[in-house]
Amino acid sequence: MYELFIANKNYSSWSLRPWALLSELGIPFTETLLFFGDEAAWGPFRRLSPSGKVPCLRDGATVVWDSLAIAEYLAERHTGVWPADAAARAWARSAAAEMHSGFGVLRQRGSMSVGVRVRLHERPAALDQDLARLTALWEQGLQRFGGPFLGGPAFTAVDAFYAPVTFRLSTYGLSLGEAADAYAARLRALPSMLAWYTAALAERARDVHHEVEIEAAGECLADLRAT
Repeated sequence: MYELFIANKNYSSWSLRPWALLSELGIPFTETLLFFGDEAAWGPFRRLSPSGKVPCLRDGATVVWDSLAIAEYLAERHTGVWPADAAARAWARSAAAEMHSGFGVLRQRGSMSVGVRVRLHERPAALDQDLARLTALWEQGLQRFGGPFLGGPAFTAVDAFYAPVTFRLSTYGLSLGEAADAYAARLRALPSMLAWYTAALAERARDVHHEVEIEAAGECLADLRAT
């Protein structure tokens, strides 16, 4: 059985991607959760993972690190990871790769923290550019392939790659327009996303680095996490 190494569910957007993908596709796996700052746990993990970062998938003697590499590794072994239609599959891979390497301002200004609600101190033009591109990309996928997911009727890896963004939209009160907001709501309503959200709120561990990022980004209006 696969073993997936992840970090705090409240903060770790990269971890959410393969976790949601495995969960939604019903692929059995075990979860090993490493809290940021817990060096007793991270020390042995760094000897396992070449990058020392999460997510990391272990399949017997095979270790796969990086969320995109994990998706492709799973695609070689399971159906449904990418859309069955060739055109949709090519588009989905491109869109996932764009999320993997792009949207830098959104990441910088909107660090993921599932359990808080924040009013941004400022909204620079570069952030609006990222949001406009995100809106256009989601609308294109939904219109071209018929929805309700980006690559067509089924949840696939491209949806998993944008899943963390849907939490960011909630955290910072960001809207992308009717179609894109409805898509984000559909993702957040998935069983895997509801389970992740519930677990994130229950976490009591706080990471100083992430908390400082959130405080710098804006005013905290609500903290829904366990105390």
